Amino acid sequence: MPRLFTAIEIPEEVGDTLALLRGGISGARWIDPEFYHVTLRFMGDVDDALARDIAQMLGQVRRRAFDMVLDGLDQFGGHKPRAVIASVKANPALLELQAEQERIMQRLGLAPERAYRPHVTLARLRDASTRQVADYLAMRGLYRSMPFHVPRFVLYSSRDSVGGGPYVVEAAYPLS
Repeated sequence: MPRLFTAIEIPEEVGDTLALLRGGISGARWIDPEFYHVTLRFMGDVDDALARDIAQMLGQVRRRAFDMVLDGLDQFGGHKPRAVIASVKANPALLELQAEQERIMQRLGLAPERAYRPHVTLARLRDASTRQVADYLAMRGLYRSMPFHVPRFVLYSSRDSVGGGPYVVEAAYPLS
């Protein structure tokens, strides 16, 4: 049973700048740069028939390619930080692409996802000190990537693991 999600790949040159931000938080599990991505829609564990339907329906998406920028670092988890992320600058084209995929997945019977907040996960945290995370963000939080072009989105599969890969591109869908 594959575990599926759609995402936008992060170009190597942007990933290299994100990789320079690694370190400085005790116990953080830093994501390997080759696994950086912006998730569009997580489908989870699905059977093979549904996986085929998902891949086929995604092939009907017709959107234009667009540019994107990562703008600032943040964390998920509030008073108990669980991840350090790079935020995506507001981008209507990205939100429209994600919303279309959300509608497709609901038509296929998947439950709605929670509110969408586009980001790249840089590290997963376990028992990280709130102070350490705050200090890290104070030092590196103003990160901003160069603009990069998004010519496609991909359907990834992953193993049930602690996160951060490995991911396999099952299908790629060009944006016109």
